[in-house]
Amino acid sequence: MSAADAFDISVLVDCPAGTDPARLRATVRSALDQTLARTEIALTGDPGPALSATDRVRVGAPRGTYVLPLAPGELLERNACRNLYAAARRTGADLIAGRWTRLTGPGTSTRTGSGAKEHAPEWQSGLYARSRVLDAAAEAPELLTRSALTAGYCVRRTLLEAAAADARSGLDLAVVARRIALVPSLITTHRAAPDPPHDLPAAAARHRHTLTLIADAELRSRAAQAFVADDVLPCARAFLGLDREHRVQLASEARRLLDGLLDPAALGRLPALERVAARLLADGDADGVHSAAYALERPPGTVVSALTRRDGRVHWSADHTGTAYDVTELGHQYRAPRDLALLNRVTRCALEDGRLVVEGEVVVPFGMTGGAHPRVLTATLDLKVRDAGEKTVTVPVDDVRLRDASTVTWRAALPLTRALRPRGIGDRVWDPCLRLAIDGELLRPLALFAGKDAVPGRAAALPARPRLTRLTADTWQPYVTAKHHLAVCLLPRERPARKADALARYLTNFRPARTATRLWKKLRKTYAALHAQRFKTRVYNRYLRRLPVSRGTVVFESHMGKAYGDSPRALHEELVARRRGARVIWSYATSPAGFPADATLVRRWSWRYLWALARAEWWVDNQGFPHALAKPKHTTYLQTWHGSAYKRMGFDEIRHKTQNAPQREQLARAVDRFDHFLVRSEHDVNTLARAYRIPEERLLRVGYPRNDRLVAARKRDEREGRFPRPERAVALGIPDHRTTVLYAPTFRGTPKNKQAQLLLDVRAFAERFGDTHVLLVRAHYMEAATLPATPPGTVLDVSAHHDVSELLCLADVLVTDYSSIMFDYALLDRPIVHFAPDLDAYTAERGSYFDLRARAGGPVVATQDELHRTLSGIKEADADWQEARRAFAAEFGTYDDGSAARAVVDAIFTRKAGS
Repeated sequence: MSAADAFDISVLVDCPAGTDPARLRATVRSALDQTLARTEIALTGDPGPALSATDRVRVGAPRGTYVLPLAPGELLERNACRNLYAAARRTGADLIAGRWTRLTGPGTSTRTGSGAKEHAPEWQSGLYARSRVLDAAAEAPELLTRSALTAGYCVRRTLLEAAAADARSGLDLAVVARRIALVPSLITTHRAAPDPPHDLPAAAARHRHTLTLIADAELRSRAAQAFVADDVLPCARAFLGLDREHRVQLASEARRLLDGLLDPAALGRLPALERVAARLLADGDADGVHSAAYALERPPGTVVSALTRRDGRVHWSADHTGTAYDVTELGHQYRAPRDLALLNRVTRCALEDGRLVVEGEVVVPFGMTGGAHPRVLTATLDLKVRDAGEKTVTVPVDDVRLRDASTVTWRAALPLTRALRPRGIGDRVWDPCLRLAIDGELLRPLALFAGKDAVPGRAAALPARPRLTRLTADTWQPYVTAKHHLAVCLLPRERPARKADALARYLTNFRPARTATRLWKKLRKTYAALHAQRFKTRVYNRYLRRLPVSRGTVVFESHMGKAYGDSPRALHEELVARRRGARVIWSYATSPAGFPADATLVRRWSWRYLWALARAEWWVDNQGFPHALAKPKHTTYLQTWHGSAYKRMGFDEIRHKTQNAPQREQLARAVDRFDHFLVRSEHDVNTLARAYRIPEERLLRVGYPRNDRLVAARKRDEREGRFPRPERAVALGIPDHRTTVLYAPTFRGTPKNKQAQLLLDVRAFAERFGDTHVLLVRAHYMEAATLPATPPGTVLDVSAHHDVSELLCLADVLVTDYSSIMFDYALLDRPIVHFAPDLDAYTAERGSYFDLRARAGGPVVATQDELHRTLSGIKEADADWQEARRAFAAEFGTYDDGSAARAVVDAIFTRKAGS
């Protein structure tokens, strides 16, 4: 075997002068530990004497078939070379790339094989979702537009040697590679994330180089967006952690680097705050970037600049107008002054005459302090103890005045030694906030935004007098918090307090204390185990469900305890009205607010919940009591279900077909608990009942009790007309002359703790129809969505309302996609519009039982413009849809005749109670 063929992969480590020997050894060790035996390590540059040459470690050019670049400090996952080489052999690719993670920086958290918690950039999830082969890098745009090929790849050595010396970056090699393979494996870890403030020169140079390699206009646009998102905005956000001197220097440098480099089209596609922050950075405005960065970290109602109106639009300030500074979409113009969180910047903090003097300025937008008459300004400073109750101390503000039309200045002298008398234990941190009032109208509490260099350290410290003596602590020290706010902290600085603090630390760490701590942790762990779902499930199935029945007890649950509504509510009301003294129990998931006062309430998965389920004579819900809980023999389970099926359900779902046998058996056991299953049409029988394998004898063809309200509303419309509107419209403040549109999209599987992204542009709707319509937005009960600020009364979030049937009754038009709410609303015989831009993709992924476009009871549109045109002419066009809508309602709501609740009570509760 020749030397050139001796190795499959050469790990190429370039060692600049001054390379840390420990980092280099760690990198080499990770390469030597690869499961691909034919791997060598080639060191170039100045590796120093840290490593000895061996058969697999050498200084010089790489000799392997493929070369994997690695920086000192970066580590290879154990199977990285094997995975890359296997893909190379399988595909014949010139370049093979996989995932990498970095030690810091934003992204998706992951834990590497070495045990370190790192982050992978968000865009990697799409790029490396599966193995694939590309004939050109442009087939995977992220390879060219993102920093994908800065790590985690290997390249054919002959291609590397053929490339020019100044064109050997991963991006250059990807452009000339004849074939590229992407693998979903993690390749490189411990990559150092770039330092946003100081990495901008390299990022700008890299972006300029990228633009020279890309000719396609769409790819150039993507690269421009990626540059702003990955490099410019992190640099702007980093201003919060810099002192003023460094902010000014960085802003000046950024102005030079970004001159002509920011694409206006790419900026235009950014959210308003991000666009402004990037533009201010390119302008070299250090203070502006600092303020914008603060706004990016705060809630949507935060105002950090003197907003101004011009030509019907809202701009960042009078000095910053135009498209780049248009912030109309933030909706600040629609918020009342008391709802705005104004920027309150600390301009001075110093010690004077035994008091902490704090001066600041508040940004006032839209000339709120202007007008024909001078405004009366008053202010106080509240100091509130953090994480220890609601204790607050109020200090007067010595001076508050209007400096100009957009700035209020204030000054307060805090006598911390005299005014704050904490215990000294458990209440050491206090947060001040300004309470500003304009003409008697109190604004929101304003935290004190302070730069890194705002507090002069120990020079601003004051003596403290805790109630538990100065042995607990003796000094008030102002400081800047991690959220960039001014706070004061109680510290032990003098010798007695330091000695007492050291003694307290010793007493809490010597052997008896450590033993007590371990015992306490063990008790907490035992307590947690006794309240864990797994333990509760075991106790319930083994013991509780064998308890005797509590005759006449009904446990109701709707949407897994998240609401008091749907068919369980309708049955509850019917049952209580007809059977006095019925023992009714409702489960709730988080809060009992909105649940009936005449029912016993139990928290879902609590011991009381399990006790109630174990002894109940009837279970009633619309989705499914916890699958792991077996039904007692004495219990009758009525499953009302929560809607007819458009998408494939149960065992018809692709994901269920791909699950293992135990998972499929768990679903089968859960469904087998149903004694009765409500259906509203033969469509339900042929879809839901068949998909969940429910026997014919368990089906109740009576309709949905929740729809009795809708049938009654339709009959009332036919008899009396639409007015007056239901009481719910009055409670929501909806005037009779406005058309009420309910937007209710289906569940799209938004990840936990993430906000759902509505396909409907709520702001555009408000701008187009705000004078004539009211939009009610009902997010799915398993998701949450944040709505943008819009003119008052134009858009209302009704997602938290318990019962959607009430909302359906007051809506003049329903806008949905393919949610099962369409089957219910059709019973009202009112217009339905299906706004489903992703209909084809959704049905391809999830599957459906029928063609919505062919059988819908209303128009199916795919764009915002189509939706707006449809709503504009809905009254004129509705006559063309009446026949289709009534056929739709008749087919999918055959048994919904308005008497479902009575029929169910007669069939199940009354009959069994009388037997």
